[in-house]
Amino acid sequence: MKKLVLISGIFAMLLSLVNTSAEAQIINGAYQRRDVYQKKPMPLPEVREADVFWSKKIWRVIDVREKINQPLYFPTQEMDDRVNLFTLLLQGIESGQVTAYDARNDADDFKLPITYDEVKEQLGASTQTMQVRDFETGGYVDREVPGEIRKDEVKQFMVKEEWYFDKSNSTMNVRIIGICPIRLYVRDDDPTGQIQRQRAFWIYYPEARELFATNEVFNPSNDARKMSFDDLFIKRYFNSYIIKESNTFNNRAIFQYLQGKEAMLESKRIESEIFDFEQNLWEY
Repeated sequence: MKKLVLISGIFAMLLSLVNTSAEAQIINGAYQRRDVYQKKPMPLPEVREADVFWSKKIWRVIDVREKINQPLYFPTQEMDDRVNLFTLLLQGIESGQVTAYDARNDADDFKLPITYDEVKEQLGASTQTMQVRDFETGGYVDREVPGEIRKDEVKQFMVKEEWYFDKSNSTMNVRIIGICPIRLYVRDDDPTGQIQRQRAFWIYYPEARELFATNEVFNPSNDARKMSFDDLFIKRYFNSYIIKESNTFNNRAIFQYLQGKEAMLESKRIESEIFDFEQNLWEY
């Protein structure tokens, strides 16, 4: 009898282990995806100041409404452990993995860190005191209502970068310095419905690379070749247009002196100038 009880106990234990193992092996796909979550940022070569023959700072805008840039906007809700770029930045700020810097008054020098609560306040999502009806007394009472960040309002990202010519290997290179989400919204008290643009905050890109490297972005061409946000930016899988270059006039933006088609042509001119600089150094 004791042997029977012992055998039954062992059988039940083995069955439990099999069930536990089966549960652990449940994966949402044909194989377990681990590669991107273990990735480290691709090391970049060190740049010596003495080797920089020429450099120029550029500010450009990535509009996520363009088809090629949509992997930065979608998914709007977490899906298959993937989030969009703005959500990832908010998660990094809230957890303390990255630091947000003030973007008001066109600041882009990463000198004034701000907290997650300050980020929410700037995005109009701070906690507010509102009068709500008390169903027990029938009167109105003050109640704190937590604000909510409208993530769908972030339709653009500004990228600050520096192009430089390295004479040690005779190549033109670029390094991204910072990323700033841009919020497009309509004020509730504006009857005209005019769209407002607001820079949310700046993120120092070298600091955020650890976070970007371990979070994947959708690859429209191949599900088996996932790429990280760091891959997307380093390999420049995005489309953008230049809005400003470093200049004498307090680094003024293009829209401050040109509009419409002329502003677009000026953006193209700056892009061509950078490309032509490298080509003009060679003789054929």
